[in-house]
Amino acid sequence: MTRAAAVLLVLLAMGCVTRGTHREVVVERDTLAEERDRLAERVRLLEASNTSLSAERIRLLDELEDLRQEQGQLESSVKALRREQVALEQSLKEREATLSELSRLKSTYEALVTDLETEVAAGQIEIEQLREGLRLNVSDEILFPSGSSELSAQGREVLQRVARQLVEIQHYVEVQGHTDDVPIRGVLAQRFPSNWELAGARAARVVRLLEGEGVQPRRLSAVSLGEHHPVAPNTDPQQRARNRRIEIRLIPAPEEAGGGADATPPTGAASPPTP
Repeated sequence: MTRAAAVLLVLLAMGCVTRGTHREVVVERDTLAEERDRLAERVRLLEASNTSLSAERIRLLDELEDLRQEQGQLESSVKALRREQVALEQSLKEREATLSELSRLKSTYEALVTDLETEVAAGQIEIEQLREGLRLNVSDEILFPSGSSELSAQGREVLQRVARQLVEIQHYVEVQGHTDDVPIRGVLAQRFPSNWELAGARAARVVRLLEGEGVQPRRLSAVSLGEHHPVAPNTDPQQRARNRRIEIRLIPAPEEAGGGADATPPTGAASPPTP
């Protein structure tokens, strides 16, 4: 073989290797390109999914916050309704207690009218049922001798009948002493310098009798109003006689104001009663 032929064979062999390698490289390149495209598509899809999930997460977080706010409002509403329920229950109890007390008071009124029927008919005693209590207006002429603070026999008997009814109720009993406007004179002024003292002594004497008949002392009070709350003008003996009186007032015990059963009885001296 000549030298030229040998060189030609070597070149041909080298050409075959180069073409084969080129094809392999091209195939590998195409495969990698396809894989790259597939990966790029997957990345795109994952990014789209991630975007969608992020939006869904934000929406769910917003809904969760709305639910939390709604829950807070509902809890506040429940607390308010419970407070209202407690208040209504307390109001109902108070109304029931008031109705019960009014029922007892009505029974007391009816019993007093029956027990004192003769004196009521004669105009010596007036019994008035007030919105929250009772008022007995008792003429001095059936309770005390003129110018005296000692009860007459008739007065004791009348007050004993009154006491029987007062024992059964829980109202405070305020006994008010009233006089006419005639000044105290003579020997009587040595015991009672003014109508204040006379009215006070008479009210205290009535209180002592009621206590002796079983009315609880903590429910009793005596008040002197003297001549200053007349029920009639002091223009003639008949009118002045109307002003000389003992008023027995039944006043609700202020338990609802926190006073309780042992609270100090109210006094009418601070705020004068209506005739």
